[in-house]
Amino acid sequence: MQAILGQLGDLFLSSTPTLILFILLVICYQVLVHGPLSKALKERRARTTGAIEEADKAVAAAAQRAADYESKLRHARAEVFRLREQRLKQWAQERETAVEAARNAAVQRVLEARLSIDAEADQARSSIAASVDQLADQVLHAVMPAAAGGSR
Repeated sequence: MQAILGQLGDLFLSSTPTLILFILLVICYQVLVHGPLSKALKERRARTTGAIEEADKAVAAAAQRAADYESKLRHARAEVFRLREQRLKQWAQERETAVEAARNAAVQRVLEARLSIDAEADQARSSIAASVDQLADQVLHAVMPAAAGGSR
């Protein structure tokens, strides 16, 4: 056992320079490589995160603008439809007014024609009544002299 411990002691003494070089290498690695590398990675992560956040903000802003445009478009369409509906109502009202005016004019013409026909009918009746009286007198004169001449 003593031999094993002696061999271990010799092994430890001979590995000491390697151990010191390894520790020195680790310290140099920490100072020269790991520190700057960690710093560069943190900076990269910060830039990447910042870029992602900026991209997210840009996407959100674009979505907001798209929603605004869509809203404006909806309002514009509604306004166009409202104006169209208003024009259709106006045209319908104008058409109704024109139809009513034409109807009134037609009724007026019918009334005037009816009055004219009634006046002509009254005139024809009076003319016929006068003619009937004359014809009755003529018939009486025509029939009476013959009846008076035949009975004498």
